[in-house]
Amino acid sequence: MSIYEYTVTKANHESYSLAEYKDQVVLIVNTASECGFTKQFDGLEKLYQEYKGQGFTVLGFPCNQFGGQEPGSGAEAEQNCRLNYGVTFPIHEKIEVNGDNAHPLFKYIKEETKGIMGSKIKWNFTKFLVDRQGNVVARFAPTTTPEQLKKHIEKYL
Repeated sequence: MSIYEYTVTKANHESYSLAEYKDQVVLIVNTASECGFTKQFDGLEKLYQEYKGQGFTVLGFPCNQFGGQEPGSGAEAEQNCRLNYGVTFPIHEKIEVNGDNAHPLFKYIKEETKGIMGSKIKWNFTKFLVDRQGNVVARFAPTTTPEQLKKHIEKYL
């Protein structure tokens, strides 16, 4: 299994296969535009701009499961990210990351990177690093800043 076997939906409701990212290093992040960690959008965008020419992308997945910090639709989250943080990396439709209704992609990547809380995601801005073969190679806590990810990203580029 790899992330390439999953289909996701962009904020504009267009579905696509993650196989589009074959041979790229991918950072998957569950986001929320009203969270205390939203300042990380700036750092995530900087990582995206710095490394996208080397085959790197960031994929944002808005989620409202933590403190109701993403109350709008995926399209509203995307607009907020673009207007307030200058985000140009893909933002997807709002999903759930924990529980029975968790998106299949998140069920998979959580199982691949169990942490202190088992496979459960603790909060917004949990980050998952995926290598060029679609394997989840690392999981980072919400408190891990995008700047702290550079050496990990470079290892797989």
